[in-house]
Amino acid sequence: MRGQEHLQFHGFDGQPLFYRHWPAPTPGTSRRAVVLLHRGHEHSGRVAHLVDELDLPDAEMFAWDARGNGQSPGERGDAPGFEALVRDLDSFIAHIGQQHGIAVQDIAIVAQSVGAVVAATWVHDYAPPLRALVLASPAFKVKLYVPLAVPGLKLMQKLRGNFFVNSYVKPQWLTHDPERVASYRTDPLITRPISVRVLLGLYEAAARVVGDAQAITVPTQLLVSGADFVVHRAPQDRFYERLSSPLKERHLLPGFFHDTLGERDRAPAIAAVRRFISARFAAPLVRPSLRDAHRQGPTFNEADVLAWPPQRNSLQDLYWRFTRAGLRFGGKLSEGIALGLSTGFDSGSTLDYIYRDEARGRGPLGRMVDRNYLDAIGWRGIRIRRSHVRELLQLAALHLHGEGRAVRVLDVAAGHGRYALDALAQGEQRAESIQLRDFSEINVVQGRALINAFGAADIATFEQGDAFDADALAALPVAPTLSIVSGLYELFADNDAVSRSLQGIAAAMRDGGYLVYTGQPWHPQLEFIARALTSHREGAAWVMRRRTQQEMDELVRLAGFEKVTQRIDRFGIFTVSLARRVRHD
Repeated sequence: MRGQEHLQFHGFDGQPLFYRHWPAPTPGTSRRAVVLLHRGHEHSGRVAHLVDELDLPDAEMFAWDARGNGQSPGERGDAPGFEALVRDLDSFIAHIGQQHGIAVQDIAIVAQSVGAVVAATWVHDYAPPLRALVLASPAFKVKLYVPLAVPGLKLMQKLRGNFFVNSYVKPQWLTHDPERVASYRTDPLITRPISVRVLLGLYEAAARVVGDAQAITVPTQLLVSGADFVVHRAPQDRFYERLSSPLKERHLLPGFFHDTLGERDRAPAIAAVRRFISARFAAPLVRPSLRDAHRQGPTFNEADVLAWPPQRNSLQDLYWRFTRAGLRFGGKLSEGIALGLSTGFDSGSTLDYIYRDEARGRGPLGRMVDRNYLDAIGWRGIRIRRSHVRELLQLAALHLHGEGRAVRVLDVAAGHGRYALDALAQGEQRAESIQLRDFSEINVVQGRALINAFGAADIATFEQGDAFDADALAALPVAPTLSIVSGLYELFADNDAVSRSLQGIAAAMRDGGYLVYTGQPWHPQLEFIARALTSHREGAAWVMRRRTQQEMDELVRLAGFEKVTQRIDRFGIFTVSLARRVRHD
């Protein structure tokens, strides 16, 4: 039996969380690790048996107690949200790299139930170059057995705020192993409650990840319990069918209950996991290139369908014509809708209006319509994106100051420049210089006014410029140490153009400089946006081609940057990433 260490790492918010580490008894020439994620309500001790059963002597083994579980702090069964568990996993993997010297590409994850959804969401949203992902009975859809349980919980949450529900699951429904059943009953660290915000967040994240599993290219093994009383099988099958990974396999385990890797007759399942992980560690990392995803592939096909108009006078056509008419009527009442109709819903002027988040319109009715418009899920995500941009800009500035380097900012498509000025034109993180650029003459004029409003005329300039003109960017007179490209590449489907822009930014910088960039890997309202909203480009339909996070990160890497960290909103719509310049040709 391996020796075991009890350690701590800091979650995304600095909260100390408990984990176990089993060093490799016979380490190989290159270090590698397997991370074990426990089921909901449980803790790392419940998966400790897998360390010896998997029999991978050259791999380090790690297992955590998710916050609110086991020996980790927090109210039992609770977290700030399901997305907090995903961010904690990102912090855990980063900690393993920093503290134990094992890179993410040398890590495999084995996760069960709720832990499997945490792992799948992390892989989908953060696009890590993970070596292998094993999901055992992922809880993509829990069997609640009560009709309309989820809508009822959502309504009660609105009325009561966060509250807790107890698990109905009996230990004898989890496994046929009598020892596991008995230990479950007597384990003082197992908690039956789960908070509604975590439970509903689990449902929302699972639905998104299952629906968009094509974004996942990590080698994946799925273990499906054939007699599972706890979760539905259909979402597991849909997830597997949609995976884009060139290496994937699925195993149906007849008669198995939900605790797949804790079942009485689990030896065949354990052997399958061992074989899969060993093969992945023995082979080179599999990482398909998405450089040409704008020419073929799932997101290309999706955008192609959205760009094609419905048949005239069909029910679909009439529906969207009615929707557009409703927007035009709303524009007579709501100032925000009117601005979108006149300048484009993707314009810098619209973006600045969304940032201000002040309902304006004709009378109380107009303000009510405008508030409903401002509270659309996409605009809420945009505002969260702004806070994430600010956070990472200030983090980069802190790093630069710590290295004794000047903070010289370049924003290649600044809109009005509000987020750059808000983050770096005042206070302790005040930059030495801020170069703002935008293609729109209107944005330049209003941006210059905003510079004066911030009292930043001594450090900031605003000029008209094309973010896709690589030569002009490379020839900028002041070499930036911190570049920003926010909300731009999401509007352009062509990866060739995005690559040119990134290469121009990279050419303008020196090694060690930072880049803050945004992405939009998913959106729940793509068809509404394409059929009803207009773009700033001569009033054309606003058809977006999504870029998965892996695709966006690849474009940044090919330009000579190395990703450092990432943020994403709880809806999974907008990402903000920080990368560092690592090569200057």
